[in-house]
Amino acid sequence: QVRLIESGGGLVQAGGSLRLSCAASGRTFSYYAMGWFRRAPGKDREFVAAINRPGGSTYYADFVKGRFTISRDNAKNTVYLQMNSLRPEDTAVYYCAASVSGSVYYSRNYDYWGQGTQVTVSS
Repeated sequence: QVRLIESGGGLVQAGGSLRLSCAASGRTFSYYAMGWFRRAPGKDREFVAAINRPGGSTYYADFVKGRFTISRDNAKNTVYLQMNSLRPEDTAVYYCAASVSGSVYYSRNYDYWGQGTQVTVSS
């Protein structure tokens, strides 16, 4: 069983930055690929970024590549999402998730989800 707790969301102006954290319980954190998804107002949940188990490979949605960086610290059981150059359209609830197997691009392949953290970007 894995429990995920996100933190770091908040209100920022366009062009600003936020660093989201997702703390995971248990000793098997390194067994999971980790991903970030978001749900914007009026939209479905969408893939943002993911990182494999060792942390050597990362994956990004086109709309965040070059602005967001995903990383993980297996010793701390934590995954991060550094968000720079934020835009109003980045406003959403951001969720972290853990995946045992399958493509990291699809939410159906994730086994555990956090509660979400609100990110609001003002213009």
